[in-house]
This record gives sequence, C-alpha cells and structure tokens, in this order.
Amino acid sequence: MRVSFLGKLSLMAASAFICASVSAADITGAGATFPYPIYAKWAEAYKAKTGTRLNYQAIGSGGGIKQIKAKTVDFGASDMPLKADDLKAAGLVQFPAILGGVVPIVNLDGVKAGQLKMSGDVLADIYLGKITKWNDAKISAMNPGLNLPASSITVVHRADGSGTSFLWTDYLSKVSPEFKQTVGAGTAVKWPTGVGGKGNEGVAANVQRIRGAIGYVEYAYAKKNNIAYTQLKGKNGQFVMPDDASFKQAAAGAPWKSAPGFGVILTNQSGWPITGASFILMQKVQDDPAKGAEVLKFFDWSFKNGGAMASGLDYVALPSAVVQMVEKSWKTDLSGTSGQPVWK
Repeated sequence: MRVSFLGKLSLMAASAFICASVSAADITGAGATFPYPIYAKWAEAYKAKTGTRLNYQAIGSGGGIKQIKAKTVDFGASDMPLKADDLKAAGLVQFPAILGGVVPIVNLDGVKAGQLKMSGDVLADIYLGKITKWNDAKISAMNPGLNLPASSITVVHRADGSGTSFLWTDYLSKVSPEFKQTVGAGTAVKWPTGVGGKGNEGVAANVQRIRGAIGYVEYAYAKKNNIAYTQLKGKNGQFVMPDDASFKQAAAGAPWKSAPGFGVILTNQSGWPITGASFILMQKVQDDPAKGAEVLKFFDWSFKNGGAMASGLDYVALPSAVVQMVEKSWKTDLSGTSGQPVWK
C-alpha cells in the first residue's frame, strides 16, 4: 500500500515523538500546521543528536496561541504574528522560525502543477462567490492555452483557526478592497461561500475529492503530495512560480529589526505573493527556566543545522542576520521568575 507524505509524517511523529515515559528535558509545542513537516524533520534529527524529544501538535495557529497562553505547552506556533499590544497583554515573546509559501491548489482534469495562471483579484472574486465557473472570462483570459471546463468552482477553505488562512486572507485583502471590506484578514473569518476542511490535510482532501475544487495549502504540502498548484501574478505584473527563489525574494529586505516581535508580514511583496514566516510564541517569564532553555536549544540547533533539511522540504531557512537578531533577543526578552536570563 502506498503511504502518503502525511501518513509518513504521522508514522514518523508517532515513532519519534510519542513515548510512554517523557523525560524532563523533552519539550512540547502546539500550533500552526504550516511548519509541521520541517519541525518534524528537525525534531527527528535533534532527537538522534541529543536524545531530547519534541512532541509537537499541529492543531492550527489559533489552538497554538490558546495553549501557550494557558501554559499547557512549552511553546506555541502561529503563522500570524501577534501584535505588540497582544504580546504584552499575554506576557509572551515571539520570534520567526522558518519561511515558506501558501499556494492555491486545484482539481481540474488535465491541469498539472504550475500550468494554471491566477491573479489575486480573481482569487478574491472566487472566494467571494462572484466567479463561479472555471471558464469565466477573467480566468480564460489568463490561460489562453488551457481548455477550461464550463463546470462549477467549489471553494474549499480552512474550518479551523489557521495561520495559513491568515496569510491567504491578508493577501486577498491587500489586492481586493471588496474582499477586505466583506471578509477581511484573520486566522478565522466568515467565509461567503465554500466548504471547510480542518488543517492542510482537510483542505487537500476536499480539493482532491471534488472535481473542480480550489483551495489553499502550504507549498511544501502541495508539492510532496503531488497536488496541482497554480502560478500567481506578482506585484510587477508577471506570473510567478512558487519556489525557493521566489520565497527568498519576498523575504529580502523585510524590516525584521524594526518590527515588534519580528512581526513581519510578507504578503503581496516582490517574489511569491503569499510568502510568510512561521512564528514561535513563548512565555516571557518562564516558570521553569531550564525547560525554556531546552526550547531555545532546539531552535538554536535547528537554525544552525537545519537549513538543508528546510530546503529539502521546500521551506526557506531564516537569513543568518535574522537568526543573530533573534538569538540576541532571547538574552533580554526571556527570564525566569527571579529575573535570571534563560539564554546566555
């Protein structure tokens, strides 16, 4: 029986992270599904190197934010950066961990990955329920070489609170005033049309099951599961393919240093239009400083040793200059209950 990429990750997660007895050094995290494949890969390698396990629950950004606020995990993960006021109110610190892209995915007979061309305004009209047929004039005009069917478009979106949805809706809000006013940007929004799926796997399953469906998932997930994704019209008017180069282009020159909590949003930049960073959330004051240090050791090791693994899964590692800024912030932003620094 052929095992899907998600199935392999689930098996790997079960064998690598779940154990009957948990060591005091083991760390727990929960949140975004967007970075799950690379966190799983890093965790497997880190356990082999250090013996420390990571138990990471890919429950969506909204769930990760709730769990870190409730102190039920050692770190939360979100693809939507929290604002400075929200971080302060919740007593949290935030830093980026990995970069990647969100892509539109489709189920159209004969259409392979990268063949269909789309633009942000057309995607917005599809998700507003205004464009309902695949042979609509606006879609056909961008794809003169494709024989698009006259069939209906089935919109698929996330049903759970999701940083992937935040990146998607933030982008559509930037390119469509109507979408911004009607739906807006957020991890969970009131969708005008479509069917929901939980997690990337739920969205992908619906798209793969329903002929004529369109949805959105992280690029790494789409590529590894052989799901057809589209090109997108970039900010310069040219159509762009999602890849390492276009993600890096979107991240180049981002104002990381000046953004509170490194909360840079990379949508509608040069390069791939729906690029984003995934962020780690930790309690500013650590009740267990040793456990907080273990979390930082994991990400320190991953930053220094996980670049090739990230590229292999179609993510983009943080630029070295950003890593230096992040690790410098650890020394001042995280402390124990007695004020002692967690990271030295």
